[in-house]
Amino acid sequence: MKRSIRDLVNLKGKRVFLRTDFNLPMNKAGRISDNTRLVNELPTIRYLVDKGAKVIICSHLGRPNGFDFRLSLWPITLLLMKYFPGKVQFAHKTIGPDVQEQVASMSEGSILVLENVRFYKEETQNDPEFAKQLASLADIYVNDAFGTSHRKHASTYGVPRLLPNAVGFLIENELNIIENAIKTPKKPFVAIFGGGKVDDKIGALLNIMKVADVILIGGAMAYAFLVAEGHSVGHSLVDVDSVKVAEEVLAQAKTLNKRIVLPVDHVAYMFGDKKEKTFVTDELSGEMVGSDIGPKTINLFEREISKANQIIWNGPLGKYEDPKFQKGTFKIAKKIGKSAAYSIVGGGDSISAVKQAHCVKMINHISTGGGATLKLLEGAPLVGIDVIQEKVV
Repeated sequence: MKRSIRDLVNLKGKRVFLRTDFNLPMNKAGRISDNTRLVNELPTIRYLVDKGAKVIICSHLGRPNGFDFRLSLWPITLLLMKYFPGKVQFAHKTIGPDVQEQVASMSEGSILVLENVRFYKEETQNDPEFAKQLASLADIYVNDAFGTSHRKHASTYGVPRLLPNAVGFLIENELNIIENAIKTPKKPFVAIFGGGKVDDKIGALLNIMKVADVILIGGAMAYAFLVAEGHSVGHSLVDVDSVKVAEEVLAQAKTLNKRIVLPVDHVAYMFGDKKEKTFVTDELSGEMVGSDIGPKTINLFEREISKANQIIWNGPLGKYEDPKFQKGTFKIAKKIGKSAAYSIVGGGDSISAVKQAHCVKMINHISTGGGATLKLLEGAPLVGIDVIQEKVV
């Protein structure tokens, strides 16, 4: 078990380097469209502030190539100021003499937000010298950026190797919930997978298959499984590698005597039709492009969900960003929300779908990580968490 910030003593006056995930989605106007990740971070920040620590917040935003004012953390700092009035300052750089000076002038219980750490290429390169400069700002390191904990970057891997460290409440909560759901699942356990390539999720599929009772598969990845079973999928996009992976998963399911439920009908359109006029079909053939699960599949999936005591869902079940193909994903999101089962939703698109379906508050746990959540589901180590010291019992 990793050391938590609740295990740290004498935080008063200590400089705490807090790695957060403030990679908030922005709209085309450059305004924050969803502040969920920031809100989820507040308990950790508030705890450190109340303990009298000097909180130095480090985060990334987007994937900049050098400095890009559109990806500055200044707008996010303004948002944080509303939660901690009079306590928050902003550093226009991440390292250097100016930042050192700002840190030196911090008072107990104050917050300094560093500029986007990915403005420096040394961050993603896990440059040792860059990590040393970041570490020199603080006495203690706290990782609460679950969404980037699978990245071996300077701020998530290099810095904690140089300072006493711990995880924040957000990561502690993510680890407890997801690991418990895999190690001691509530039965019957239904896992739902959707989205694009099977390759990205094979590890999670194979690991969850060991403990889940039923796996429901939809979205674009379902077509690879249908091909692997000998079905035609028309003009739906399927690559050879995905079919090979699907065959491996199906073979493993047979060995373990586990049920995989695939779509039995589809909402489709004809390839080349610019208007993408939709129709429902049991079989995909010719120029048909499957883009959502059909009504029979929705009913089939809903029956399985109604029997569940635990549900984990990762990936949309259709091209939900298009109103013509969102019914399946939204119907399943609402069914999960209304279910008595303990529900966990992970992955950016799945979370977005749950929000658009207006059932966020009906889900027991919404994971803040995408790739990190998948890594946990497959039982793989997260380098940014593995590097944290173990709790002393």
